[in-house]
Amino acid sequence: MRDALRAKIIQVCDKKIAAKGDNVGLSFYAFFANKNDNPELLMEAATWWIETHRLDHFVKAKEIKAMVESGL
Repeated sequence: MRDALRAKIIQVCDKKIAAKGDNVGLSFYAFFANKNDNPELLMEAATWWIETHRLDHFVKAKEIKAMVESGL
């Protein structure tokens, strides 16, 4: 996963956790605008989420953040 996507995921997770608490869940769509303005980056996130890690649609933000920070 490219560094820019890692940074974006961590930023979004931090923001969601701060706003809604440790139990907030999110999907990979949370890292993108409501329009598909960067399909390659969206597919990279989707591949990481769905194919690589076989995550459910919604996962706790703190778990995603920990995975990304650990390099998974």
